[in-house]
Amino acid sequence: MNANERLYRKRAFKNGVAMFLSCGATAFGLLWLTWILLTTIINGFQALNLRLFTQMTPPPGTEGGLANAFYGSALMSGIALLIGTPIGLMAGIWLAEFARHSRLGTTVRFINDILLSAPSIVLGLFIYTGVILPLNLLTNHQVGFSAIAGALALALLVIPVVVRTTDEMLQLQPSTMREAALALGVPQWKLTLQIVLRAAKAGVVTGILLALARITGETAPLLFTAFGNQFWSSNLLKPIASVPVVIFQYAMSPFDDWHALAWAGALVLTLFVLVLSLASRLILLRNRSH
Repeated sequence: MNANERLYRKRAFKNGVAMFLSCGATAFGLLWLTWILLTTIINGFQALNLRLFTQMTPPPGTEGGLANAFYGSALMSGIALLIGTPIGLMAGIWLAEFARHSRLGTTVRFINDILLSAPSIVLGLFIYTGVILPLNLLTNHQVGFSAIAGALALALLVIPVVVRTTDEMLQLQPSTMREAALALGVPQWKLTLQIVLRAAKAGVVTGILLALARITGETAPLLFTAFGNQFWSSNLLKPIASVPVVIFQYAMSPFDDWHALAWAGALVLTLFVLVLSLASRLILLRNRSH
């Protein structure tokens, strides 16, 4: 056996070991993911019924649903998107088009990456200490946990996701498109909004959908901000129910009927996030096909 054959066999052995470990790690992760999904589907479908979407959260031992929790989650998520999306879009546009290679832009990207990876409970605590406690003191304990505080906490989760995706999608657009527009005398603001942003709209929309998918299942920031409410509430200055918090509370309770509602709520959230993820991928695939 010459030196080349020994070297080839050594590389083939290392490649086989690496491939085995990679496949094993993938199979290990898929095993747990499949187990979690099957458990959620089996237990969730057993408790899935019309009452889940039409009745309020019940006391122990009675029938009910999660209608008020679904409403609260939709309300706070909608407000969070209305607050976070414009801020994220403007910041992402500024980073990609006006501060791409500047030192300030690099610093802002670094801070945004920190926010993107920060535990959500930290952002919830920030809103609790920076918004809830001061309002509680200023209003003589009339305003504390509230829907608007929960929406602000979720908006802080939306912003870095939208900033990152907008920045990356705009940077992917070819520089020749910008040069051609500028050569024709197109103003910078019109170039950015009507040409570059329009070309990257599929990726930007995908980022917004991913941000919505992220905040849909967040529990920790809402425990410190919106808290919860067993009844219907449309008052933004009062506590409000949300599906993740209700799932957390019911799953920790000793009551079987609450456990069933928690499984049903978990299934609905899982399916909703799955739909959002599929929609984002379809948008990207459709954009690439064109």
